[in-house]
Amino acid sequence: MSSLDERDGGVVAAPSSSSAGLGVVGAAVEAVAAVAAMQDEVGSRREGPEPDPDDEPPKKKARVPGGESGKLEERLYSVLCCTVCLDLPKASVYQCTNGHLMCAGCFIHLLADSRLKEEQATCPNCRCEISKNLCCRNLAVEKAVSELPTECTFCLKQFPRSSLERHQKEECQDRVTQCKYKRIGCPWQGPFHELPAHESECSHPTKTGTELMGILGEMDQSHRRDMQLYNGIFSLLCYEKIGFTEVQFRPYRTDDFITRLYYETPRFTVLNQTWVLKARVNDSERNPNLSCKRTLSFQLILKSKVNSALECSFLLLKGPYDDVRIKPVIHHHCFSNDTNETEYVLLPISDSVECNKLLAAKNINLRLFIFQVQK
Repeated sequence: MSSLDERDGGVVAAPSSSSAGLGVVGAAVEAVAAVAAMQDEVGSRREGPEPDPDDEPPKKKARVPGGESGKLEERLYSVLCCTVCLDLPKASVYQCTNGHLMCAGCFIHLLADSRLKEEQATCPNCRCEISKNLCCRNLAVEKAVSELPTECTFCLKQFPRSSLERHQKEECQDRVTQCKYKRIGCPWQGPFHELPAHESECSHPTKTGTELMGILGEMDQSHRRDMQLYNGIFSLLCYEKIGFTEVQFRPYRTDDFITRLYYETPRFTVLNQTWVLKARVNDSERNPNLSCKRTLSFQLILKSKVNSALECSFLLLKGPYDDVRIKPVIHHHCFSNDTNETEYVLLPISDSVECNKLLAAKNINLRLFIFQVQK
């Protein structure tokens, strides 16, 4: 019995040791299975739920013309606009050596700013150097822009840019017009299609002569100013000694700590005397590049010695090859050895845009007339 017990005990002991080994193996298998389950869960989270075989696959989004991408004109607007003002050019279009577009106004303004700051002008996009010699006009873009539609400011209809100006001046029925009796004081302004009705009821043709005299007096004052300039020029042309020459203003810098731009011409001879012209921007303002309004003023200097006073009238006009608009103004000065310089007087250009044209040029070319007054 004892041997059987021992055998039974051995038999019992053997299964107990094998069950312990199996328990370790089972635990390892369970751990591996748990890790695999976690990986499957993570993978399912990344990939998302499995698609139902009964569901149809998602269709591609249809491209709808005029949707989010916008109309063709709107997309071309962002492509053809000026890189500076972000507006479509109205006239000439210039491009840098890398093809970035600039309208004529911004291009001239960049060149003028670089002249005032004594820096090399650069493209605002790629920072390559720009100048009138390095940049060229892009005729293809100019023609493309002229065919793009734009809205009339009066009737709000769409027209090609090339024909918009003619439409607004001659064809648009909503364009602002004035009464034909404006010359006798009628202040009416309104759309063109209302003009016939207004003129048929306008009260100014029925006003008395006394009422019209005040209106005509104001008109005579402006006409008198124009005639004064006209007659003054013709009276100067009757002088015995008249001289004129082409003058070229060249840019220079002062010797101050903060240098200022000024212009000066080489010495020239008119009426057997030696002269020099000087010009300055915004009356030598400290930072004229920060100002939107820009002006040029000039003075005439007599360099030769004279035995007696030399009374002269003079005026500056645009040169023969420039397109700047200058309104003639006659100036007078009596030159002597003590008063050989005139005061700085404004160059009569129309606005800051014309001033920028002059500043953007390499040199300023004008024509000077001097009339010597006979005693």
